[in-house]
Amino acid sequence: MRVMLVGQSWLGSEVLALLLAQGHDVASVATPSGGRLHRAAVDAGVPVGDPGRILAPSWVPPGVDLIVAAHAHCFIRADARERARLGAIGYHPSLLPRHRGRDAVRWTIHMRDLVAGGTVYWMTDRADGGPIAAQDWCHVRVGDTAEGLWRRELGPMGVRLLGDVLQDVAAGRLVRVPQDEALATWEPAFDRPALSKG
Repeated sequence: MRVMLVGQSWLGSEVLALLLAQGHDVASVATPSGGRLHRAAVDAGVPVGDPGRILAPSWVPPGVDLIVAAHAHCFIRADARERARLGAIGYHPSLLPRHRGRDAVRWTIHMRDLVAGGTVYWMTDRADGGPIAAQDWCHVRVGDTAEGLWRRELGPMGVRLLGDVLQDVAAGRLVRVPQDEALATWEPAFDRPALSKG
């Protein structure tokens, strides 16, 4: 498949390595300049650019089959997703529809959840609300921190789940299970300033 990768950090660079190992044609990488994924794309000879906070359609190369988001902090607009033949998938480190929002792992720990998980989903205009392509779970251990849970379980789970979904999509198997909105939760950014009582 011809794929565009949007992301950053450890997860983005691991998914780039996965895409190349699975034999996909990585048309381009969109990532902040100078970061880990940017350096990995340059080393691999993959075209790379920094779209900023919004991925417009002009960033999507012609003939892309699928956009893959791996720790993407830029908004992938609908018209950009439509430039890809199959749309876009992303990984979210929670058991969607629980813990939608950017700090899912921190909220998992803060709310003392006993079970956590990760979800690959089809991206839509609703943040973290698109149909589920794959999902897995893990236990939260006593004393876990958000960073520890991410490193031990949820980060590697994301790479594995994205790899499984990419293989399914390449074979023509498109799994799209709607999320149950009755179970959905949305948490704000964990470090968002508190509202004043003025």
